[in-house]
Amino acid sequence: MARVVVVDYGMGNLRSVYRALLAAGADADAVAVSADPEAVRAAERVVLPGVGAMGDCMAELERLGLRAAVREAAASKPFLGVCLGMQALLGRSDESGGVAGLGIVPGRAVRFPDGERDAAGRPLKVPHMGWSRVAQRCSHPLWAGIADGEWFYFVHSYYALADDARAVAGEAEHGRRFAAALAAGPCFAVQFHPEKSQAAGLRLYRNFLDWDGRWRD
Repeated sequence: MARVVVVDYGMGNLRSVYRALLAAGADADAVAVSADPEAVRAAERVVLPGVGAMGDCMAELERLGLRAAVREAAASKPFLGVCLGMQALLGRSDESGGVAGLGIVPGRAVRFPDGERDAAGRPLKVPHMGWSRVAQRCSHPLWAGIADGEWFYFVHSYYALADDARAVAGEAEHGRRFAAALAAGPCFAVQFHPEKSQAAGLRLYRNFLDWDGRWRD
């Protein structure tokens, strides 16, 4: 049985996430990239990565029989959502004409509006692509050893609006403040790509490997 399963539904930068987990200290024989729902159920901890459109994401999770297994994992064991994998945890996304998510974190994903500008008046592009600082909004085990305001790498056009502000574990800015991290029970999710975020990203993966899933007991 793999200790860590990276969910393969055909839309994530799977090899990069796998290599980052190894670089963060996981043994190669303890990490599996799998599309098998039973492997997800049996794993001690689960990573849901993702790159692409929300409609395709949810359709593939359904087609592969992964939807229920991923929901169960996000509610019961240490679970990390990355980029699109974070948005999939929401109740709904405006992307793809509107699509239901997994409903782990009440809220929805909305698109950055065109025409916004930064504090200096310079136009901002959509997608938001590049390095941004993340302000930590709670004390969480996955932030251990990571400075408040650390830089992380983002690539996204949609961002999360959580119904409950207490679910927001980190914020960044791109014309407006937005949720860069969400936390709900044993589930933690980030809009940025830890595997592309150098030392801080590897520290977050290391924290995830050490995390027992408890928060706000």
